[in-house]
Amino acid sequence: MRRLLVRRSLTAVGIYSSVVLGFLATVIAARRLGSKEVFGLYTIVITASGFFQILLDLTVEEAVVKFGFRYVARKEWGRLRELYRNALIVKLAGAALGTVGVVVLAPFADSLFGHKGLETALLVSAAIPIGQALEGLAGTALFLRGRYDIRAAFLVWSMGLRLIALWFAAPHGLVTAVTAVVLAQAASTASVAVVGLLAFRRFPREPRVPLGADRREIAGFVLQSSAGSGVVSVRNFLTPLVLGVVTTPVQVGYFRVAQAPQSGFQALSAPARMVLLTEQTRDWEHGRRTTVMRGIRNYSLLAGALMVVAVPPLYYWMPDIVRLVYKAQYLPAANAARIFLLAAAVQSLVGWTKSFPVTIGRPQLRWITHGAEALVVIPLTIVFGLAWGATGAAGAVLAGTCVFAALWGLIAMRVEAVDVVTS
Repeated sequence: MRRLLVRRSLTAVGIYSSVVLGFLATVIAARRLGSKEVFGLYTIVITASGFFQILLDLTVEEAVVKFGFRYVARKEWGRLRELYRNALIVKLAGAALGTVGVVVLAPFADSLFGHKGLETALLVSAAIPIGQALEGLAGTALFLRGRYDIRAAFLVWSMGLRLIALWFAAPHGLVTAVTAVVLAQAASTASVAVVGLLAFRRFPREPRVPLGADRREIAGFVLQSSAGSGVVSVRNFLTPLVLGVVTTPVQVGYFRVAQAPQSGFQALSAPARMVLLTEQTRDWEHGRRTTVMRGIRNYSLLAGALMVVAVPPLYYWMPDIVRLVYKAQYLPAANAARIFLLAAAVQSLVGWTKSFPVTIGRPQLRWITHGAEALVVIPLTIVFGLAWGATGAAGAVLAGTCVFAALWGLIAMRVEAVDVVTS
């Protein structure tokens, strides 16, 4: 128990530290790129590469965690090795598609966003999907070993490299900054891949065994997880891109600054979510389903109590926080940041939803709920963005978040009711 507590504590420290470094990297980019317009262009480039990476990449990590724990529980080491071999092939193919997507977008970017200078930066950023491809898959080996603390440590390493890269490269312009981010990502992925491989090799070595009847179930799981990730990419990454099309790069920069409360609150719950993914998936596979449902109830109650304490003062002081951190030139982002704060509070109540579909083996719930959310967010971003810029887009995100949370509340009650009947 003491060792478990230490690992959880180190995980929390690592994730919080990585988020602080990531936040500081954004601040450095905003301050050292020279102008609000260039920062907005940088946001468009990084967002576009992230959009295609998640949209076209195949999400195998969740399937590897779900079925990996199953094979570990059954001591089917040969199937575990075959699972990873197939996942590696699929992951690399998906990353290649993400890179192609960015390359195809690049020649049209200047006219699409109404600003010159984006094509070269986007072509450079096309290396990000390939450069990041193996990071998540390597991390799953650490999850299967119960070493989410080491995974968290590598998040610190990754964000630290990005911060250093932007500190030195941002004053030299957009293309140099993006190039530095690409190199930092490649170094981060290479290091975590080595450690993940060492963790995987600690499992008993047996000849690969065909997945057999599990192959179809795994393929369905991957496709549904990928659909869910694709919908998430639409919600998270397409929103600022749409805003950039209907407004200006400056408004996209304001939007990125305003997202800080949302990123911060997601970071607050990240250690718990990482633990939930590992331990609740293991509990579910061992038949301890009541424990899983009790865990998500406790999660929501604790998150609600924290939001009651944290949100009011942050809402009141938000303009001063924006002025202090980003300087007065970004003060127009304060109202949007207040709206993002409210959206982050709602998201915190259902933070368990990221791992829960994987735990119960129903990844389709992700794309269903995020799909409903995106159907609210994207159209409202166009309408509200045209009317109120970044503040309007933040309002669209809040509306979609409320729909998402309501749907998951209904789903959790349904799952628990079914579990009670079947037990």
